[in-house]
Amino acid sequence: MGAMDLVGIEQIEAAAQLLAPVIRKTPIVASRVLSERAGTEVWLKCENLQRTGSFKPRGAYNRIANLPARDRARGVVAASAGNHAQGVAWAASSLGITSTVFMPVGASLPKLAATKAYGAEVRQVGEVIDDALDAAIEFAERTGATLIHPFDHPDIVAGQATVALEILEQIPDVGTVLVPTGGGGLLAGMAVALHHLAPGVRVVGVQAKEAAAWPGSLAAGKPVRVGRMSTMADGIAVGQPGQVPFVHVAEHVPTMLTVDEDSLSKALLLCLERAKLIVEPAGAAAVAALMSCAATELDLQGPVCAVLSGGNIDPLLLTRLIGHGLSAAGRYLAVRVTISDRPGGLSALLAVVGKTGASVVDVSHSRTGTWLALDEVEVSLTLETRGPTHRDDVLEALANAEYSVRVAD
Repeated sequence: MGAMDLVGIEQIEAAAQLLAPVIRKTPIVASRVLSERAGTEVWLKCENLQRTGSFKPRGAYNRIANLPARDRARGVVAASAGNHAQGVAWAASSLGITSTVFMPVGASLPKLAATKAYGAEVRQVGEVIDDALDAAIEFAERTGATLIHPFDHPDIVAGQATVALEILEQIPDVGTVLVPTGGGGLLAGMAVALHHLAPGVRVVGVQAKEAAAWPGSLAAGKPVRVGRMSTMADGIAVGQPGQVPFVHVAEHVPTMLTVDEDSLSKALLLCLERAKLIVEPAGAAAVAALMSCAATELDLQGPVCAVLSGGNIDPLLLTRLIGHGLSAAGRYLAVRVTISDRPGGLSALLAVVGKTGASVVDVSHSRTGTWLALDEVEVSLTLETRGPTHRDDVLEALANAEYSVRVAD
């Protein structure tokens, strides 16, 4: 990699000056519950409240604004299933440049509608993002439009780095910054900025365990493609780190954490309930790290800032994730109980549940299971509980009443 590909503090400060009139300086919010858990002051950097709902317009605007006039005239093209699409569409429209965005056929309707609303021409191609990227590359070669990569370009990295400059203004004594990480553009930019301006600050990248390309890549000393990915955090589900981000992350970020799916859903629920912030699963990754034992083992130097990188979530997915988060937090219990199919059987079951103080959310019957005797019925109960201990109390009460119980997934 040549010197042209390295990002310096001069480029980052130039990006900050360029972005100042158009990008929101997003707020920071104190989190008492996370501060108590971490044993030090914790702040949330709310990039979910940025224009288009994520940090992505910072890099997209900086990249497009730095194009020479002849390239601007031919427009820009991008491939994305979500936040990058909206960032490119908004940035291009703001600069009076045409944009074409290729999205997979299965892209969520809210993200599709938002990308169109920000001014892009949207074309849906293929089933996965790689198909859309191939189509975008072909379009760029055929039309002369400039392909705007989501993370693998110095101007993108410099634009994302401006998040760190704002954090230093807002929390001058910040000790640790946790950053959700996919391709690495945000992590790399913030790491470079903090290395130059506040070298004592610890920068920690956070990946979804089911889509963690960075640990293996850093161990190999080069970007390595991870195999199968399966995570709710689609915003950071990137199969291979970018070459430009990799160089900077390898030099400046010694710590990379991974978080599991339960941690992500619990973090999303905490942001919603306690901070009153809607955050997408990828955006909640840093909070998930703080809530998991992995972060407590780090001996974090405070104050800590967790970046909420985005808040664009399909309402249908949000509904499912709230249920998943409640279940993971021990506040939602679904059980299947076999009872006698005689009058009073159901009321006796509900009486046992009622004595535990659990609240019944839903009840349904089934008489068709092959494992059921002729005089038996299976009752599916969805219960609201007060936490893991209360959940265990409910299960113990049912067992003591000699019910056959299966906990549903």
